[in-house]
Amino acid sequence: MANDEVHGGTVQCKDARDLIYVTRGGAGRVLSLGGLQRMGWALRRAPDARQVMKLLQSRPGHPYAALLDLREGFSEHDLAEFGDALSAGNIGWVAGVDAGQLSDEPVRRLIRDYCYDYVTLPCPEGVLNTVIGHAHGMARLGSGRVDRVSSAGSDDMIGDSPAMQALNRTLRKAALTEAPVFIAGETGTGKELAAMAVHRHSHRHAHPFVAINCGAIPHELVQSELFGYERGAFTGAQQRKLGRFEMANGGTLFLDEIGDLPLESQASLLRFLQQGSFERLGGHEQIRVDVRIISATHHDLEHAVDEGRFRADLYHRLCVLRLQQPPLRDRGADIDKLADHALKRYSDEGQHALKGFAPCARQALHSHPWPGNVRELINRVRQAVVMAEGRLITAEDLHIDGPASRPPPTLEDIRDAATRCAIEQALQRNRGRLIDTARELAISRVTLYRLMGRHGLRESESDGNDRSVRIF
Repeated sequence: MANDEVHGGTVQCKDARDLIYVTRGGAGRVLSLGGLQRMGWALRRAPDARQVMKLLQSRPGHPYAALLDLREGFSEHDLAEFGDALSAGNIGWVAGVDAGQLSDEPVRRLIRDYCYDYVTLPCPEGVLNTVIGHAHGMARLGSGRVDRVSSAGSDDMIGDSPAMQALNRTLRKAALTEAPVFIAGETGTGKELAAMAVHRHSHRHAHPFVAINCGAIPHELVQSELFGYERGAFTGAQQRKLGRFEMANGGTLFLDEIGDLPLESQASLLRFLQQGSFERLGGHEQIRVDVRIISATHHDLEHAVDEGRFRADLYHRLCVLRLQQPPLRDRGADIDKLADHALKRYSDEGQHALKGFAPCARQALHSHPWPGNVRELINRVRQAVVMAEGRLITAEDLHIDGPASRPPPTLEDIRDAATRCAIEQALQRNRGRLIDTARELAISRVTLYRLMGRHGLRESESDGNDRSVRIF
């Protein structure tokens, strides 16, 4: 027993495989897994998704088998909380169910999309050992990498800033439901990539993902593009054409720039969301399709609703789950990762090999406001690859001017700017009265007057009715 140890009468292997048992533990239905421990399993119990994630994060990349006991009746909301854990590459899931639960659609979907197998509980320990052993073996194949959610984001969405980590967690939860998803965000932030990530991690991933830009189609053609038309519906309609809804049957339809959809088409879309069916242009047959709707826009839809440019009832139908795509300027170090990715992707287009970015380019990347977000960043880097003459890409190659050409501010510069701003605002609130301003800032009048002189604010002071100013 060179590799074994005896603890309290049970034999445990030093190289024991890790098993996470997820159960709520109600009604005395918790499994007794002592036999599995004697077979070499190190048992860890978790009551919810949060505890599972703590275990995974404590040993990144370590392989686990997990038995999810569904007999306590997890709701769809409860299952959505497991989104990140179910998608982790280093954990093999097995579902434990009652026989009657296999007719429950959320349970069937979870087993089909995320589990290696399922067992009807209770079952012989030998059977359970074999099933979870297979799941653990598959998890070991994926244990060489850390979960994509925490390292590189979802699919092609590069970055692990706090804003992107929050977005990725929300994406995984949204993927486990059938509710319509609305993605808000500035232009160029990657809203279509987010929609594709939701589709790829949903149970519809084997079916089509169809995207249409509502702002790129002439208003008079939107109806026929969305719903199709019958032969002879209008001049030039030589044969029946399927619309995007029928093309996406069974999968996901992504309506990009939904804010540009004309009111007539908004009414037709609302009717489909309410009834689940539509008529082709020029037809009378009600056509039913199974489509999940994901929409996105850079417009403020709530403002558009207030102005009457977008239907309020349609907005509430589309915006059941709301995702906010963060702007690039709020993503910190992700800017460097995206720039490096773009450089690697387009490096072959340059006339000579590039070694990377010069310090002035890095500074420029972080000082630029990026109104075009990720799309603008990729385009600037691609242009620089072609035009750069040196071995390093410079700020000039990126065509970023302004603050990037000046040295970065020192800590003293930042402190002085904050002090000046605080004094200016306090003076405005107190109408230039120095006594009240000093009291608000919790400093003496002498100190306030000295700071005002240092920051060039004395000429802006107001005599007002404050007679005490004259003592200086």
